[in-house]
Amino acid sequence: MGIADKARNKAEDLGGKAKEAAGNATGDKDLENEGKGDQIESAVKDAGEKVKDAASTIKDKLTGNNG
Repeated sequence: MGIADKARNKAEDLGGKAKEAAGNATGDKDLENEGKGDQIESAVKDAGEKVKDAASTIKDKLTGNNG
């Protein structure tokens, strides 16, 4: 996973936490749920990037390409 991807995912996660907290503090359930959704989306993207990294590592080991 590239550093830029990690940074984007982390920013999305933090933004989601902020939205969730703001929604909770103001009683805005829509904003709170939007924040939770952003956090879930970030986690899914992060998991996808980890799968890509693992596949790349396996491919490199099978082809003898160790970087």
